[in-house]
Amino acid sequence: MASTGSLKVAEQIKTITAEMLSRRIADPRLGFVTITEVRLSKDWQAAEIFYTVLGDDEALAATAEALEAAKGQIRTAVARGVKMRFTPTIEFTVDRLPQTSDEFEALLASVKASDADIAAKAQGARFAGDEDPYKHDEHDGQ
Repeated sequence: MASTGSLKVAEQIKTITAEMLSRRIADPRLGFVTITEVRLSKDWQAAEIFYTVLGDDEALAATAEALEAAKGQIRTAVARGVKMRFTPTIEFTVDRLPQTSDEFEALLASVKASDADIAAKAQGARFAGDEDPYKHDEHDGQ
């Protein structure tokens, strides 16, 4: 689990990055980006910034290029905004959680529909043989 200090620094980096992308970086390749999370390494030397992009794969690729080009400006802003001895290196990573979540929800809906179909078929079903297929001793305990 991350320390409280680490969480505060990560939140500051997230805020600074989001502000830089919305107000200061004027790259036409930059799509509608949302910074979802920042993870710092244990020694605080590296920051992994997770983001999502609204749009198709082309918008995602263009945004990745724009973020890579703006990495130096963002790191400079982080250095000014977060008082640390060393400014962490920045790495951008696409957050696949929304897509994974949608796929998971679709899979759950499919399973639920399949369960309902099986329950509907079993509604009027009867046993193929005897109701109790196990052999029992014919004695009454004599």
